[in-house]
Amino acid sequence: MFGIVLALAASASWGAADFLGGLATRRLSILTVSAVSQCAGFAFAVAVVLVVRPGMPSARVIELGLLCGVVGTVGLAALYSALALGPMGVVAPIAALSGIVPVVVGLARGERPEPIQLLGIASAIAGVFLAARHRDGSGERIHPRAAALALIAALMLGLLVVLLDAGGREDPAWTVLLVRVGALLLLSLALLVRRPSFEMDRGQFGTLLAVGVMDNAANLLFVLASKRGLLSLIAVLASLYPVATVLLARAVLHERLGRMQVFGVAMALGGVALIALG
Repeated sequence: MFGIVLALAASASWGAADFLGGLATRRLSILTVSAVSQCAGFAFAVAVVLVVRPGMPSARVIELGLLCGVVGTVGLAALYSALALGPMGVVAPIAALSGIVPVVVGLARGERPEPIQLLGIASAIAGVFLAARHRDGSGERIHPRAAALALIAALMLGLLVVLLDAGGREDPAWTVLLVRVGALLLLSLALLVRRPSFEMDRGQFGTLLAVGVMDNAANLLFVLASKRGLLSLIAVLASLYPVATVLLARAVLHERLGRMQVFGVAMALGGVALIALG
């Protein structure tokens, strides 16, 4: 049960980070938002390592952590590019299907959830798909490239969860830190090419710090949760972050939810209940 609580906390933290990051990108470039938040996340991860004081990481943990950073950065870049090309109401639900990847991996390696938990997995994934939808009455068709990028984002973000699970089972603290190292190494190349402006006010800077801390806190919560449960279950619970983002947009920005979004949130929460009952 504690693993379920940690996974849900990770989902809430990821969702809040996405919400604040989305607000920041309305006035700042995506590259600026990513660079500053990643630096804040790196500082947070260093603090965790200094407090926990684990031994030196194994070669496998180093490889997994760095790969997580690269995969996560590529996944977010693909997602943001897809959102720039196609209607969010189509792109976001496709990307939200990332939760399927860890389920398939978990089942392939022999995990066997209870039947009621399998029903909960299906309900949660379907609920996230519906909750991520945004009403769009324009009837705009999605660009083929946007659909392809959204699928890449779903695959990469789903693979990120699988890699976090693998690294976190061996060394949670070092895995979280090395994720930031991998992401910053990749971002540094983009910064050298694009050279974005870092001009911002204190409020924006504080928001980006919060994004970095919450994103890394979510990573840490997830790797701790993955040590206490099946990947196919824990990853689905952690993948509910779009629901948290939607609810925050409703509470803070007073965005109205469509009927299908409300139904999706209810389905997702019902899926959580079924997983817990199993």
